[in-house]
Amino acid sequence: MKLTIKEIAKMAGVSPGTVSKVINKTGSISSETAKKINKIIVETGYKPSFSARSLATKKSNLIGLIFHVEFSHPFFNDVVNSFKTAIGKLGYDILVFSDKNFSGNKEDYVARCKHFQLDGCVIISGEKLEPPLDELDQSDIPCVGIDIELKGPRSSYVSTDNNKVSAKVVEYLYLNSIKEVAFIGGPSDSIISNIRKNAFIHFVELFGMVKRNNWIQYGDYFEESGYTAMKRILASAPYPQAVYTASDMMAFGALKAIKEEGIRVPEDIKIIGCDDIEATRYSNPPLATVKQDKEKMGKLAAYMLHDLISDSAEPGSILVDPQLMIRESCVIETEITIPT
Repeated sequence: MKLTIKEIAKMAGVSPGTVSKVINKTGSISSETAKKINKIIVETGYKPSFSARSLATKKSNLIGLIFHVEFSHPFFNDVVNSFKTAIGKLGYDILVFSDKNFSGNKEDYVARCKHFQLDGCVIISGEKLEPPLDELDQSDIPCVGIDIELKGPRSSYVSTDNNKVSAKVVEYLYLNSIKEVAFIGGPSDSIISNIRKNAFIHFVELFGMVKRNNWIQYGDYFEESGYTAMKRILASAPYPQAVYTASDMMAFGALKAIKEEGIRVPEDIKIIGCDDIEATRYSNPPLATVKQDKEKMGKLAAYMLHDLISDSAEPGSILVDPQLMIRESCVIETEITIPT
């Protein structure tokens, strides 16, 4: 039979609160009392429950992971794996929220966090902060967003500097005499994609490069949509010299569409993606891309959340610099390199 903290207290002739203080090494307890309680704990093999520990310490060492994007996308998988490793080293376990009903209301994240006595949450919501997540963001529960802006009183976020993503691509192409560039973005209402698109247009105009309405298309970050968008670009001449896509997955789709038309990559059309997922190294040809530092983003999210929980830092945001990774899909014969 599993003993309770009350039974241990009765055996020791003390209050449950005194036993709790000995277990969690808090408060002022005489060495004689502590020795007596510890002796009983050893002899009975008593192991304090999770709830007993968290009640005494006011910390559960549990972090909620709220994942509102496609788990199948390699970018988010890599970020989450980095976060899991870093948060684990800081002494936390992770509770992943499912989409199943919880107490009759699957969207009440604040209640769910309090039910499990979570110390904080990491939110990966992709684009939009839906009302249940906004309520969590505005609560007193420490939260860190990855690739989504949070503005709550105990919230921070980390994201790639998406303006710089497009700036690096357009600047590189311009300096290497490529002035006719198409863009394939995510959904037309995607916040991140629109930051990249608007920065793309800004630098294309700044450098006096060619603009064509048909050269700006939209997808959903996955391969099939990149294929369809590229087909629309190729439906009428002239063709661009290069195509820049808002994700590597869409770049793979665009590459397939170009090859089907008998057009050579990189000789006729060059391609640059974004994310630097593992598969970019093994495509044919290997895909040039803009690297988002997924490991750094996950690690930063873990440390930022830990600091919010321990009240050792104020809420804030960090933008991580991207890095241009030139591979064979965007090889230029007389290449002019630029600092990354």
